[in-house]
Amino acid sequence: MSRRHFGSVRKLPSGRYQASYWHLAERQVAPQTFTTKADVQTWLSNIETTIHKGEWVDPAGGRMTVAELADRWKERDPSKRSSTLARDEAILRVHVTPVLGTRNVYQVTPTDIQRLVNGWAQQQAARTVVRQYAVVRALFAYAARARWVTRTPCDGIKLPRPDDSERRVLTPEEVAAIADAVPHAYRTMVWLGAVVGLRWGEVAGLTVNSLDLLKGTITVRHQLTRDGQLAVPKTRAGVRSMSIPAPLVDHLAEHLAATGLTGQDRGILLFRASNGEPLHYSNWRQRIWVPAVRTAGLEGVSFHDLRRASASEMVALGIDIKTAQNRLGHSSVRMTLDVYARAVPTADRAAAEQLGRRFFGSTRNAAPSEQAH
Repeated sequence: MSRRHFGSVRKLPSGRYQASYWHLAERQVAPQTFTTKADVQTWLSNIETTIHKGEWVDPAGGRMTVAELADRWKERDPSKRSSTLARDEAILRVHVTPVLGTRNVYQVTPTDIQRLVNGWAQQQAARTVVRQYAVVRALFAYAARARWVTRTPCDGIKLPRPDDSERRVLTPEEVAAIADAVPHAYRTMVWLGAVVGLRWGEVAGLTVNSLDLLKGTITVRHQLTRDGQLAVPKTRAGVRSMSIPAPLVDHLAEHLAATGLTGQDRGILLFRASNGEPLHYSNWRQRIWVPAVRTAGLEGVSFHDLRRASASEMVALGIDIKTAQNRLGHSSVRMTLDVYARAVPTADRAAAEQLGRRFFGSTRNAAPSEQAH
């Protein structure tokens, strides 16, 4: 074996040459062999340069397949919630590995990622595409941090832009129609989503001791994950207490009476499946929510649209943004405004009338020709 300033060169029985070098306390072997010693030395010089520039990647890591990378990525964070893990795993299994799974990680290019995204966009809603792409981007960012690729192939990817006009803003009358169509045992869940702005998991995770009906308050301490596990909210802002109006107090009192729950059942969930177990989102959605919105003539509306309706109504009613932020459990005001608040038609008309009075004053009804005189 001959030696040089960086790395080692070994002639194989086949007559070809093998290159290796030491880096990060491990011996790294070139993924291919070479015809001449000069080719080996050129390759080693390039490797030495990438190390000095901080651009070195692990050749063994780059040779793993995308499917193998996905398995390692899923195991990287044991603190991730089981429902989030299940969602990410489903996205990878259904939408990513069938297309890229057998490719080596280092072979995946931005063109491959863009083609993958474009294929999704032809069949799926823009928001679904964005959500799936977020998993792919995190997957290859992990590979880049682990030095298995020089850079992520997700740079510069163009995504479809969600059309906010497709998201309807539910009116109070439409919310009432949904509530009327939901079985009585779960009707109050609809009002908690719309009036208090709770997420589905927050509603499903409410326990008896979450309520103080005498004071007219409700406290969110936990949320139910989509696979039926109680967990603390993801952010500190998610833990909050809010006042509730008298009609909702009445709904909750009626629900407690109908289910036989009392103040002694402090840790018991307010809403449970027919067998007494915690709700599972997918089952609840298919058996309760989907038939109800279909009956109400609002097919396609999601439970989360109740929360958006709550935010939009607070904005329309002039409720200050910090109060809205607290009630929705947002960590930032920007999220409250940018993600959930939608202009409602009545607020738009009121704005038009106020602007008209401001700019035209008493002449607002006069024709332009009359105003000219």
